[in-house]
Amino acid sequence: MGTYVGHYNEWLEHFKDDPEMTEEIVNMSEDEKEEAFSEYLTFGTGGLRAKMRPGIRSLNVYTIAHVTQALANVLKTVDNKNGVVIAHDSRNNGELFTETAASVLAANGFRVYVFDELRPTPELSFTVRYMDLTGGINITASHNPKEYNGYKVFWSDGAQLGKAQADAVQDEMLKIDIFKDVLTCDYKTALEEGKISVIGKDFDEHYIEAVLKESVDPDCIRSAGDLAVVYTPLAGTGYRLVPEVLRRAGVARLYTVAEQMTPDGNFTTTPKPNPEYMESFDLGIKLAEREDVKSDLIIATDPDADRTGVAVRSGDGFRCLSGNQVGALLLDYIIEAYKQSPSGLPDGAYAVKTIVSTELASEICRQNGVKLYNLLTGFKYIGEVVNENDARGNHGFLLGFEESYGYLKGNYARDKDGVVATMLICEMAAYYKQKNMTLYDAICAIYEKYGYYREKTTEKYFEGAQGPAIMSAMMDKLRSGINEIGGEKIVRIKDYLNKTDADLLTGKVTETDLPVSNVLYFVSEKGNITIIRPSGTEPKIKLYFLAHGENAGEAEAVIDKCYAEILSRLNDR
Repeated sequence: MGTYVGHYNEWLEHFKDDPEMTEEIVNMSEDEKEEAFSEYLTFGTGGLRAKMRPGIRSLNVYTIAHVTQALANVLKTVDNKNGVVIAHDSRNNGELFTETAASVLAANGFRVYVFDELRPTPELSFTVRYMDLTGGINITASHNPKEYNGYKVFWSDGAQLGKAQADAVQDEMLKIDIFKDVLTCDYKTALEEGKISVIGKDFDEHYIEAVLKESVDPDCIRSAGDLAVVYTPLAGTGYRLVPEVLRRAGVARLYTVAEQMTPDGNFTTTPKPNPEYMESFDLGIKLAEREDVKSDLIIATDPDADRTGVAVRSGDGFRCLSGNQVGALLLDYIIEAYKQSPSGLPDGAYAVKTIVSTELASEICRQNGVKLYNLLTGFKYIGEVVNENDARGNHGFLLGFEESYGYLKGNYARDKDGVVATMLICEMAAYYKQKNMTLYDAICAIYEKYGYYREKTTEKYFEGAQGPAIMSAMMDKLRSGINEIGGEKIVRIKDYLNKTDADLLTGKVTETDLPVSNVLYFVSEKGNITIIRPSGTEPKIKLYFLAHGENAGEAEAVIDKCYAEILSRLNDR
């Protein structure tokens, strides 16, 4: 039957006096059983993430308690004096999982703080830093469908766990029994005894103030006069704080999508609450096109408000900008706005992106004398670079971004922030509106100035119990059989799992300068890039194609050829 049988039988035995749980376990399909009971969850690029159901490779009160006990064991070796804060988004069971984690931490002697209701992920990161806490936990599955939930852990610097920290928690999970070794206490009693404290809405003012300080030109939005913005939180945590920040920033004509302003764990109006998808903007577009609205742009944040998507007016309708385009727009705007300000660009100005994000950012930084860091996927790596620069006394951080719609400006947090991104996007739109330009006009102008860069991100799913093994085998196969992609000879291959950087023209092999990760990075003779990696949070292999050309058509043609070839390889199993 497979390696899951032991765990499966253990759960059956443990719940033998619980008919409801027993029935749910027994009625799972064989594939579901193997997927749910095969092995414990592991930390990916965004913490733990899984479907809510019984089993050790799932999210339920037992796995939440188990990983929290493992985290408590690790934190005890570091510091258990300053406390841990826990938040959740709008997903089903968010409050239940928050109370479960809080009860375990309180039973382990930690001072615990919980919010009075759902909060954005970036506010949790801010809270850890502002209150000088030992760490934080956020119960969220970001943009996944309603069946999922997740568990993000933040260290004392406000960034998500680094590899060494995640490995330590993972090791503890394997040492302790999920049912026998977890300490817990009654949540309500812990509240009454002051072991758990509630953070109210008055605390939000500190976060809002920090966000507003990141405006590059605080007068820009008001100067534009009639900038019209439609906003939707996609039934998530942005419903309250994003509109408040935009109003204070000067957006007088702000319209919100009523059907999506109420937190909803079932995501009734948008089954895939992901601002990367055009369908997430359907209701927003209907509102934006009303005669009494006619908005300049539509902004959506995902359920935990750390990702931001934008649809901009173009001709007679709206088109979505990619995460790469928004990142390039923001980077160029921030640099130009600082240059035009009395203080100019800050000393030591630098930006940070991930290796899968547009190389247009590299050219923008090169032409403007701004240092650029290029890192592995995951905002925790961006946080590490900001920490390192701060330690050296360099506070010139301009922007951190990744192609998956995550952006951060400022030193108040160490994770991507859809709240500050929304404010800056509106400010940028106002800046261009005063030049009689839309944001679509602006990205076209950036291509004219810096070159024609195009990107494509896609994915292939490998679901089911055998998914991880299939993906691992596929990555191994790709490691040894690619010399050409899209008709262009490959001249350089970086294998971040084996830590090799091979120059195929000279035969020289050096060590990669980034942490170990299962990522393959191919560079063609014309400088075009193909990147392949398994997702850290979902059962899929992600593909990234970064190309440039003499014109848009040439760049897009390169993308199409590379995409077709790699997809064919993935289908040929």
